[in-house]
Amino acid sequence: MSEAKQIAVVGGGISGLAAAYYLQKEIKHQELPYEVKLVEASDQLGGKIRTEQRDGFTIERGPDSFLARKKSASELAADVGLGDQLVPNGTGQSYILVKNKLHKMPSGSFMGIPTKVRPFLFSSLFSPVGKVKAAKDFVKSKGEPQDDQSLGHFFRGRLGDEVVENLIEPLLSGIYAGDIDNLSLMSTFPNFYHLEQEYGSLIKGLNEKMPNRKPAKKGQKPSMFLTLRDGLESLVNAVAGQLEDDTVCTNTAVDHIENKGSYYHLLLSDGTVMKADSIILAAPHLATERMLSKYDFMKPFQEMPATSVANVALAFDESAIKKDIDGTGFVVSRNSDFRITACTWTHKKWPHSTPKGKVLLRCYVGKPDDQAVVDLSDQEIIDIVLKDLNKTMNITAEPEFSVITRWKNAMPQYTVGHKQRMEEIHQAMAQELPGVYLAGGSYHGVGVPDCIDQGKDAVGKVLNFLQNK
Repeated sequence: MSEAKQIAVVGGGISGLAAAYYLQKEIKHQELPYEVKLVEASDQLGGKIRTEQRDGFTIERGPDSFLARKKSASELAADVGLGDQLVPNGTGQSYILVKNKLHKMPSGSFMGIPTKVRPFLFSSLFSPVGKVKAAKDFVKSKGEPQDDQSLGHFFRGRLGDEVVENLIEPLLSGIYAGDIDNLSLMSTFPNFYHLEQEYGSLIKGLNEKMPNRKPAKKGQKPSMFLTLRDGLESLVNAVAGQLEDDTVCTNTAVDHIENKGSYYHLLLSDGTVMKADSIILAAPHLATERMLSKYDFMKPFQEMPATSVANVALAFDESAIKKDIDGTGFVVSRNSDFRITACTWTHKKWPHSTPKGKVLLRCYVGKPDDQAVVDLSDQEIIDIVLKDLNKTMNITAEPEFSVITRWKNAMPQYTVGHKQRMEEIHQAMAQELPGVYLAGGSYHGVGVPDCIDQGKDAVGKVLNFLQNK
């Protein structure tokens, strides 16, 4: 009987966990003679997905939800027995803070792009000149075909500076924690480029592709996001709990990967060597480059930036909030004198997360041009956040407790040309490192469903490779 083929998954974030889970599921279903080992450098699984339960609060230290329309996360939750734990976000008004004033998010917009005329005409976010410039998208011809360009350049050319700076930029930079004038259009929102090329107008294209959906109740938007009742880390724990015994090895980094011809050696931080016939690298790009440092085609990862942010959760008794706001939160434009970039009124967006009579506010700090704030002490960060919050609210007491999570160099930036660079890296890997595949937030999407999709995609490639080896 031949020896079982070995598959190594490097990285225990949601990409690696999903990969290991779906690998073992397929191996069992097809009765394949393969074994899976997952190696994680830190002492816990889940990557940026971290949930803290405290005094009846459910506090997300990383992502707090995922897009409902991207099905892979809810499908994975259902696969591991958590389908009945999925919770939609509480709906309500959201805001954008521009020039130190809160403005209602215009209805009928998709990622900041207008799909209805009336809400934009009456929005206080834009001057008459700004509205006229945005309306010109209707009559402009499509742009010259381009391999790539920055998000900022693309949207400014179609909709003008005001719509970009007061609406699109706060929304999109909140997702990527980056500068939209550097971020790649084709690696983040290629659908907008294709709409413009097909219809000659973003607004026309969105109206064609997205028929209007009426909210369930007047004044409310349909829920766009889902989370899990006990926090997203419950998904991590459930997936890990489905893995076979001895699959996972934590506190163990991969220092180097060597191609031995028909198999690979993974040199581990504890001095041992792991043999693998195929590898899924579900690690951040800088770690991946270090493991494969002898290959020049990996060097673009050295130049790929990553920004830092801090997640700041503050818990209060509701009596401490003297001036409340009817909504679920706000994002902050760059032309406001704020150091926070966003604030979620978590007790309203996710009512299940907060005990009755309490308030949970969740803010982010760490703009691309204000990275030093992440290195300040906890108290300094709390003071900054409270000072900003009190410009729009009236908070009369110190928080009952705070939870601050720093994510250092953890937000990968898909700068212009990222898609082309990734295609070249994949092509070179197919030649030089057959059977080695990438998955994770550094490569083809940063959201939880995107990472799960990449893990699943890598599973298909590994099985195809090994079955044809």
